[in-house]
Amino acid sequence: MLLFAIFGILINGYAAWKLSHSKTMNEKIISWHLIEDVLGWVAVLIVAIILKFKDIQYLDPLLSLLITLYVLWNVGNRLKESVFLFLQGTPLDINQEEIETKLLAIDKVASIHHLHIWSLDGDKHVFSVHICLKDIRTNQNIIETKQAIKLTIEDYRFKHITIETELEGELCFVPPNTK
Repeated sequence: MLLFAIFGILINGYAAWKLSHSKTMNEKIISWHLIEDVLGWVAVLIVAIILKFKDIQYLDPLLSLLITLYVLWNVGNRLKESVFLFLQGTPLDINQEEIETKLLAIDKVASIHHLHIWSLDGDKHVFSVHICLKDIRTNQNIIETKQAIKLTIEDYRFKHITIETELEGELCFVPPNTK
């Protein structure tokens, strides 16, 4: 029992340490699972050492219950984060209003709508927006404005960017089922 516990702590501890600086939701969940495994093996080690010297029957179930409560607490936290991710909530580390203000400050931007920011996995974020342009004389004006938009949001390190441009007087197409 002692040897298995030490082996389990070393293997799972090393794996948890390798994933300890991960950022994606999947990696975080795997990391927590490995940490919980380490705790289980630590409990086995503690019980094995104590049982070697004293016969305490309730020690193993008590430690199992404590570890189970810890696991359930973390499952609740991860479930909340996962649901937020699945429902495409705006990542907490991004200020959408700040981005709107910066975009509206660009020279040829008249207005913006359908601004959506969400995360694919908790680390890779997606940006999509409809931009109404003003005072556009040439295609080069559109290209320059889109480049200015990309430079404005560059610091946010979005992994995917979609910019829909609309000219003055152009109607925005909204599919009937999304109004």
